Amino acid sequence: MKKSLFLAAGAALLALSGCATPFNARVSRFSQLSVPTGQTFVVQSRDPRLQGGIEFGQYAQLVSANLVREGYRPATDPAQADLVVNMGYHVDTGREKVVSDLIGGPNRYGWGWPWYRRSYFYGFHDPFYDNDVSSYTVYTSELDLDIEQTATGERVFEGTARAQSRTDRLQRIVPNLVEAMFTGFPGNSGETVKITIAPERG
Repeated sequence: MKKSLFLAAGAALLALSGCATPFNARVSRFSQLSVPTGQTFVVQSRDPRLQGGIEFGQYAQLVSANLVREGYRPATDPAQADLVVNMGYHVDTGREKVVSDLIGGPNRYGWGWPWYRRSYFYGFHDPFYDNDVSSYTVYTSELDLDIEQTATGERVFEGTARAQSRTDRLQRIVPNLVEAMFTGFPGNSGETVKITIAPERG
């Protein structure tokens, strides 16, 4: 029993620590793409204000690199591209998430082992224990990607990747969303899957 209490305490502390965690995204894709045979493409921003920007250009390069690995080719003349890839991304202003400290210290009331506050689970206030609460901000981000045939204007791919994270920095979020979007690309049409991206090392 004592060993179980220590293991549970360690797990709870680890969950509340700031250590690196995997990036989890939910990806929905709808596709009518044919097998790639070297079709050319150009990546554009859904937001005209971002088109031509340096930051957007970096994210567009990530999308381009993934499409090349799938068998497509960047168009030397964007006006002559076989496919137009429209990309959009954003992160919200965040919402506060509150967590309660479930673990009390040893010898809090004369006992030698950590205790666990059951009032957290059952929703009532326990007057014998302090109500230690901490909070942090959770941000929701989204990447939208669609592909259209230039000749017909027909849309042949629609994809959305959503995630929640402790940061709102697009420089960290968008590359992970792009990687999630192209994991198993183009996927099974109409299916939503959970994609886990391993945290960066170092």
